[in-house]
This record gives sequence, structure tokens and C-alpha cells, in this order.
Amino acid sequence: MSTTTTNQTTFDTPIPEGLPIPNRKIIRGMIEPFANKQTVKAVSLLVADIVIWFALIAGTVLIENLLVKIVLGNIAGFWIGRLFILGHDACHQSFTPHRELNKWLGRIAFFPSLTPFSLWEVGHNVVHHGQTNLKGFDFVWAPPSLEEFNKMPVWRQNLERLYRSGWGPVFYYLIEIWWNKMYFPTKKNMPSTRKIFFKDSCLVSAFGVLWIGALVYGAYLTNQSYFTTLICGFVIPYLFWNGMIGWVVYVHHTHTSVSWYDNKTEWMKAQPFVSTTVHLTFKRNFGATMHHIMEHTAHHVDMGVPLYNLKDAQAQLEHLLPGRIIVQPFSWKWYFETAKLCKLYDFKNKYWLDFNGNKTAESIQVIPSP
Repeated sequence: MSTTTTNQTTFDTPIPEGLPIPNRKIIRGMIEPFANKQTVKAVSLLVADIVIWFALIAGTVLIENLLVKIVLGNIAGFWIGRLFILGHDACHQSFTPHRELNKWLGRIAFFPSLTPFSLWEVGHNVVHHGQTNLKGFDFVWAPPSLEEFNKMPVWRQNLERLYRSGWGPVFYYLIEIWWNKMYFPTKKNMPSTRKIFFKDSCLVSAFGVLWIGALVYGAYLTNQSYFTTLICGFVIPYLFWNGMIGWVVYVHHTHTSVSWYDNKTEWMKAQPFVSTTVHLTFKRNFGATMHHIMEHTAHHVDMGVPLYNLKDAQAQLEHLLPGRIIVQPFSWKWYFETAKLCKLYDFKNKYWLDFNGNKTAESIQVIPSP
């Protein structure tokens, strides 16, 4: 690390393993050059994904073969995920340099996932990013303690078993995140109330009605089954999307080496923006198909880095902070093994537990920052 004559700090020397993780300001400085935003590039990405999504949905109506309809419905669900990732960047104000434009592009990108922009902004930007893996604040995939699990009614225990079975992300996101916290949430699930929350919920509802109405009209014009058309053109894409996002947010912050905290002072010393986030890597550059959202450590260090620069920003972090960032090659074996081991959490001793309270894995003990 060196200081130039212009008083700007540049970073070129890795910080050796065994030393504490520097504070967030220093870490953000490592990837600050990657925070430049490009309007034309951002809008082009959004327009391309919108056109492809509409074409896929149209294909579920216009193509008669049922198997092809189902395949197209699943691909359309994946494309909802791609659009959502673009909206996610816009919500962070990292998509284009223009604040108001980001808000409208984000709302448009969120339409197919039926995500109210303002509610996602509060739940994700403020709560999740501001308190990542801090129990009692960050609610996304927060593991229960053994004591909490034992106090749950049987139906809730069974729901937790389903969610954490490896097959449950679709149910988790659909119920716990979208239905409870994103779509006309009750005061219990969203204590603060703003007019924009209701307006955005109405906005995505209107889009959902138009989507379903267009499918029904398409089925009428082509003399097809309304039921089959709605299943292939709406239900399958929407369920695929919920499974995709539920899985993505799970693997971003759940790992046998990742710690959860219930003490804010301890959490802050552990530099959670680095230590609680996983970089999941794929063969054949598959991560690019998800707009590089899996280069997730860089995103948590600086939300201002646009998705089209995340790959380079992540590489810079891993070069300058060797051994601090959890890099996990993806395999389904690894995923289901993680789901098997990471059921409950011992916040005091930093252990993962099974539902019977047996220790299954020990989290990495982070060397606290000064």
C-alpha cells in the first residue's frame, strides 16, 4: 500500500495473511476505481433482457409442444432473475450515474419478479447490507439458535426443516421474503409505513394482472387450454424465479466457514462486509449468465460498484486480501452438504448445529480489526 503525491491512496501490495482485516474504508478504497457507471451500457443490458424475457413468455403461448413450453417457462424464470439483478443494481444506485433514472429502470426491471422497488430498497439496502449476518437485524436466512428452535411450535419447526433441506429455497423466498415482507406487508412484518410502499405494491400487482391477462388472451386467440398456458407462462416462471433467488441469497451468506453474530460490537470488529460473504465460482464462466452477482464480496464491500465491473473488483480484493475471502467452487454436492450441516447456529461458540443441537461445523474465527 502506498500514498501518491496527490494524496490519494493506491493499493498494489497484498496484506499478508495473519494480519487483521483493515477497516471498511480502506477495503473500499481497494476497489474504488471500479465504481464508475455507464448509462448506455446499463440501459442496453436492460433492454436486451426485457426483449428476451418477452420472447420467452411469448414462446410459451405460440409454441404448441408442451415440453418446449415447460422448458421455455423455466428459462423465462431464469431471465426474471437476470432482470432482477439489473434492478438490484439500480436500487443500489450503481446501475447508471443518474439517481432518478435508476429508480425507474429498477422498477421496470423488477416488474416480472413482482417486487415492489421501495420495499426491496428498505429490506435489502438498509437492513441486509447495513447489518449483514447480524441476528435480530438481518432477517435473510438468519439461522435459529437451538433454544429458539426448541421453542417453536411443531408446524414452524417442520417449516424450518423444509426451508433448510436444500430443496426449500423456493418456499423460503416465496413465503418469508416476498409474501411476508415485500407484497403489501402487514405492520407486523414492516413496522414503518410509507405511501410509496403501497403504490409500488399496486404497481407490480397491475403488471401481474396484465401479464396474466395477456396469457389468457393469447390462449383464447390460439385456441389453447387456459390452464396450461397460465401454468407454463406464469406459474413455472414465477416459481423458478423464487427458487433461484432463494438459492442465490442462501449461498451468498451461508457456508460452514461463515459466522453469524448476535453481538453488534463483535460483529463490527469482524469486518462482516468481507468475512460473512461467499464468492461462489463456476465452471465455463457460468457466473456471467447471472450478471456476476456471485462476485458478491466486492458488492458488499462497495454497493456502488456496478455489476458490469464486479468481476474485476472481486479479483482485486482477492489479490489484496489473500486468505480472508471465502471462495467456494460450486458443486451440487457442496450445496447439499452445506444444507445438511448448516441448520441451527451457536452464536456464542460460532458453531453450526443440526436440528438436534449436535455440532456439525466450526466457523472461521476472524482476526478482529484494530
